[in-house]
Amino acid sequence: MVSHGQILLVNKLLEDLATKCPPRLDVILTQNVPEAPPIVPRNWNHRLDIVSNERPAGFGANHNAAFRRCRTPAFCVVNPDIRLTLDPIPILLAPMRDERIALVGPKVSNPNGGVEDSARKFPTVSSLFGKALTRPLGPDYPVDRGTVEVDWIAGMFMLFRSRCFAEVGGFDGRFFLYYEDVDICRRLRSKGYSVVFNPGATVIHDARRESRRNPMLMWVHATSALRYLLRKYP
Repeated sequence: MVSHGQILLVNKLLEDLATKCPPRLDVILTQNVPEAPPIVPRNWNHRLDIVSNERPAGFGANHNAAFRRCRTPAFCVVNPDIRLTLDPIPILLAPMRDERIALVGPKVSNPNGGVEDSARKFPTVSSLFGKALTRPLGPDYPVDRGTVEVDWIAGMFMLFRSRCFAEVGGFDGRFFLYYEDVDICRRLRSKGYSVVFNPGATVIHDARRESRRNPMLMWVHATSALRYLLRKYP
């Protein structure tokens, strides 16, 4: 996980990991800006590796650096604003018995119980224009039909097969923020791997939606979308 001044959210997620997940995780926390150290729960039974950046890096660059510390067969990208009610990892790992599956994502709910649009079809010029005018109502795929193959999984919670993440070179660091999740899913699929949505596992996303209020993040979001579209439609 990467914290950009989000230590209060990190502390809540660490508590969830301590109480909901059996002791088998290697947790890598990257503090992208100076902030207080995390409060490690008393019942913490996982390994915790804390990285403090000298200067802020982008989403993809931070997770690529974390992956270089990874020694496990699966690599999970998770945002600090995720909360757990149950351990989602075993349910998400189950489809990976199929060696063609490179990435699995859970159903993502908001704190009010609504289902977020975490499993989506690849964006197009027309779909992005439509999204700018309306708010997404939910995922582009059904949540009542078990595991389904999808175009891409949103970056708030992505469980990768480590060797597949390494094979495609991880995230493209040229996307500083936004659309690096779309891009890596497209590259995985171009290699013949599958990206799947497993709604049997659920996490809660207490989203901040900063890009809808912060003009700088709105600009970064727009430029990332343009970078992606120029790559798709050269």
